Amino acid sequence: MPVSVRNISLAVLSIAGALSAPTVLAQAHQPKQPNIVFLLADDLGYGDLGCFGQTKIHTPNLDTMAQEGMRFTRHYAGNAVCAPSRCVLMTGMHPGHAEVRDNREAQTEGQYPLSASSITLAALLKQQGYATGAFGKWGLGPVGSVGDPNMKGFDEFFGYNCQRQAHNYYPTYLYRNNTKIPLNNVAFSPYQKLQKGADPLAAESYSGFAGNEYAPDLIAEQARNFIKAQATAHKPFFLYYPTTVPHVALQVPEDSLAEYLGKLDDTPYLGDQSYLPHRAPHAAYAAMVTRMDKEIGRIFELVKQLGLDDNTLFVFTSDNGPVYDRVGGSDAAYFNSAGPLNGFKGSLYEGGVRVPMIVRWRGRVKAGAVSERITGFEDWLPTLLDAAGGKAGRKAAGNVDGVSFLPAILGKHEAPRKFMYREFSAYGGQQAIWSGEWKAIRQKLMPTKKIPNPAIATELYNISTDAGETQNVAAQHPDIVAHLESLMLREHTPSAEFPIPVLDALAKPANR
Repeated sequence: MPVSVRNISLAVLSIAGALSAPTVLAQAHQPKQPNIVFLLADDLGYGDLGCFGQTKIHTPNLDTMAQEGMRFTRHYAGNAVCAPSRCVLMTGMHPGHAEVRDNREAQTEGQYPLSASSITLAALLKQQGYATGAFGKWGLGPVGSVGDPNMKGFDEFFGYNCQRQAHNYYPTYLYRNNTKIPLNNVAFSPYQKLQKGADPLAAESYSGFAGNEYAPDLIAEQARNFIKAQATAHKPFFLYYPTTVPHVALQVPEDSLAEYLGKLDDTPYLGDQSYLPHRAPHAAYAAMVTRMDKEIGRIFELVKQLGLDDNTLFVFTSDNGPVYDRVGGSDAAYFNSAGPLNGFKGSLYEGGVRVPMIVRWRGRVKAGAVSERITGFEDWLPTLLDAAGGKAGRKAAGNVDGVSFLPAILGKHEAPRKFMYREFSAYGGQQAIWSGEWKAIRQKLMPTKKIPNPAIATELYNISTDAGETQNVAAQHPDIVAHLESLMLREHTPSAEFPIPVLDALAKPANR
């Protein structure tokens, strides 16, 4: 008999019933270590939340999270696209040392895997006594591979193993660990154009691009069930919630779409720039973000009901910047999704990697605080291990690139980060480094037929006064450029799987 999401939900009904009281866990029963809830959006831009300047999209729960916690205004994703960014998050290694440095498909389903020897944040927290669960999109190794989430420290996984499958919000199946869970949806490709002759304004013209079970709803339900189960066991938990929202295709249930339909300037998207068409793409994008915000709000409320709010550290951020050039009907310009920043997903300019980030830890983080400290995805591994009190875990992590910023989260003085490094072999080949107010960036590093041996040109920006990267001041500061170039040379380790030939030729045999 096939397993279904409904069968899974039934398995936790007794737990849910036992937790119906507003507060069922006495303070004395709470574990000393904080629970950790890491909420990761997919392709959400720096300016897509109200608390980061958004005016068209409603995000009341995340805005409240910012009011009750701390916003970090210079937080950087691990890389400019999904898989390499998540690799940095999970391993604490920056892209110059990381195993996964670009999106790469594995056959028949999944992406290039983390190695068997790689140590993840989840595995280290598990060693510290945490129950670990991942609910959403993985993208770091196919089911059954050494990069499978169950092989990388997660007790439970539910969602999309493969990033490509996650392009459809109405899939025919999701995974619970290694088991396919069939859904009540009809199979269809998420890459279609509107049928010729169909009325682009009529809802029925798009009826074939939806199904009966919306994957983000099912994933959120299983995430809440995980929290309930750990609360009953009085065990600290690490909930990793990498939602697929708002990555295209634009798909959202009609009840959420209704909030925005007819209220935003909209023209039907016919599917001519990949992914599925939609009759109201602006309304759909806004509705997807707001529905995500509501699901996150339900997690906040559940934690409060369980009496765990004072002992739970919440993090919200995004895996990279917003989609560019109206791909899939998205419109970053209309929503000002990148805020004041330059560039979009796929770019190491600020808009591609600087992302919104909020931390909430009731009683520990000052409400309404703002930090301009430079932080990045590699920093979460040491930071969360420090929060968990895991000195042994920090030692087991070995020589990571991340720097703990727990003192900054707690409002304590902390020396500025010396530098932060990024490289990306795709989108022409890029390299960037941040140090204080300065940022150096290089573009077009990969060889092409026309330019088999590209020249290296370094741009320099004062990010503290020029977040939009409008004034390249490299010529005025050759000494700063030289210093940052020496750091870029040192931090790049060649990768046979993800080469950047022009940089690899310069790299020293042992540059760490």
